[in-house]
Amino acid sequence: MKQYQFKLMNLDCANCANKLERALEKIELIEKVKISFITQKLTFECQEKEKEKALETIRKIIKKEEPDIKLEED
Repeated sequence: MKQYQFKLMNLDCANCANKLERALEKIELIEKVKISFITQKLTFECQEKEKEKALETIRKIIKKEEPDIKLEED
């Protein structure tokens, strides 16, 4: 497992961060999902070979739950 960190642009409320974190925790490809509203960062762990598939799934969930939020490499 490798840890990854991404910036969440336009994350503007703590409730949105909590809702998004709960939705992302359901993804089987990733573990130890954490969203910090204060730092506007998403961290998670996954197998290196599964990173792109995990990111695709994460982006779909973000678009569905909070369409204004953009995921960027940190």
